Amino acid sequence: QDDYVKFIRFAQWKIDQAGEGVLGFITNHSYLDNPTFRGMRQSLMTSFDHIYLLDLHGNSLKKEKCPDGSEDKNVFDIRQGVAIGLFIKQKGLKKKIVRADQWGLREDKYEWLAKNDLNTTKWKPIKPKSELYLFVPRDEATLDQYNQHPKVTEIFPLNGVGMTTARDEFVIDLDKGKLLNRIRLFKHSKQADDELHTTFAINKKKGWSIRKAWNMLQDISDSELEQLILPVLYRPFDVRWIFYHDSVVWRTVKRVMGHMMHDNISLCAMRQVALDEKYTHFLATQNIVDNRTFLSSKGIIQQFPLYLYSDIGKKDLFSATDSHHKKPNLNPGLLTALSKTYGKKPTPEEIFYYIYAVLYANTYRTRYAEFLKTDFPRVPFTKNHKLFVEMGTLGKQLVELHLLQAPDLEHPAAHFQGKGDNRMEKQRYDDKEQRVYINTVQYFEGITKETWEYQVGGYQVLDKWLKDRKARVLSLEDIQHYCRVATALKKTMEIQADIDSLYPKIEPDVLPLQLA
Repeated sequence: QDDYVKFIRFAQWKIDQAGEGVLGFITNHSYLDNPTFRGMRQSLMTSFDHIYLLDLHGNSLKKEKCPDGSEDKNVFDIRQGVAIGLFIKQKGLKKKIVRADQWGLREDKYEWLAKNDLNTTKWKPIKPKSELYLFVPRDEATLDQYNQHPKVTEIFPLNGVGMTTARDEFVIDLDKGKLLNRIRLFKHSKQADDELHTTFAINKKKGWSIRKAWNMLQDISDSELEQLILPVLYRPFDVRWIFYHDSVVWRTVKRVMGHMMHDNISLCAMRQVALDEKYTHFLATQNIVDNRTFLSSKGIIQQFPLYLYSDIGKKDLFSATDSHHKKPNLNPGLLTALSKTYGKKPTPEEIFYYIYAVLYANTYRTRYAEFLKTDFPRVPFTKNHKLFVEMGTLGKQLVELHLLQAPDLEHPAAHFQGKGDNRMEKQRYDDKEQRVYINTVQYFEGITKETWEYQVGGYQVLDKWLKDRKARVLSLEDIQHYCRVATALKKTMEIQADIDSLYPKIEPDVLPLQLA
């Protein structure tokens, strides 16, 4: 729906009608690599014989920096990066696509642009390939092998994005009691619409009526309100409370979230991340999820439940369900292939744990780094049943750590020290002492630098958790939770090392799978 895309398409259409022509545009540069524009790129390649792409970068949304790490600025006063595209259609021209990059400060880019033209620019040829047809260079030496593995969207047929509240501060809270009281006050308020917006600090949003939301709650008794308050994975290792109801949650995504309101587990991942990000966007959870659980300049979280419950209905998402009413959310072709290969049928949990171990292999993430950034992850399955079991055992340990259910967490490696009021003022990491200070006198000790810097998605977990609790007095439960998370991250890195020792055995003997 971006206007610049419509203008490019209009010009393309006119040139296709004429049979020949030249199109030149200075635009947003997102069409160069965003997976959403793969059809646009393929269409442009079909219409035009020569394509010249000058990427001027400067994308502050992606926090772009020069290849040498220095500052990169936009040529305009905008956050999105900029590109110059020249598209030529002429009979007799041999197809070619080339690109060039300009990095640095705005003045430097202006000076370069003033001195150069099409002929003096050092263009580099690129060969965009199916299915993304990217207009950016990338190392595709292992692409053919990677594409042989099934996508997680093929493995888990039912999946979807996380829910969106559009008003987090109203419907999500760290304190269940405060949230319940706030919803009750809203329900029983006699204020006019504008007063409701002001009193409850709810921004007005097109397509949403605060009066309609208020009316929807009138049919719910006060005792039933509490049943609608559920745990939600808001950020990595940060489970909060949400009032989960269509009246105040913008998109509830019940077709997926409904299955997470019973005994279940799910994989969380992302379809794409910025090209300058490392793909660390994997986490297991037993809860519904917020769409921005993983910070990324591109895309939102995707949730893949392991089980589907048959009694999930539009009217009653909270009905009692037992194990007899659930079935695996796994591609039947995968179950058949693994059963035939291993001589026995693996359980859904065993498959989930194996997948989780693969996705946490640093060797896997490094080998396929370029491809993980642009589409849903693909998972190689080994033919070796013993290796499948060994990887699954490590994956299970990771899942238990990330759900904070591992027995090892009963004796955390991190401890809270110092006398004070436990108020989170400003976090500071002391590398020498291996301490994380929350104020001038109190700190968590026993946290290595690697643990402190460990990331899940775009978040540095231990830093982000404290930032979100600034000015808050940490309770005993908060302190214990932080110590357990720090320990879980430390042990995660240890298990990842074990997984990396096994992963190279998978690639030479991969089970061929076509699940689409």
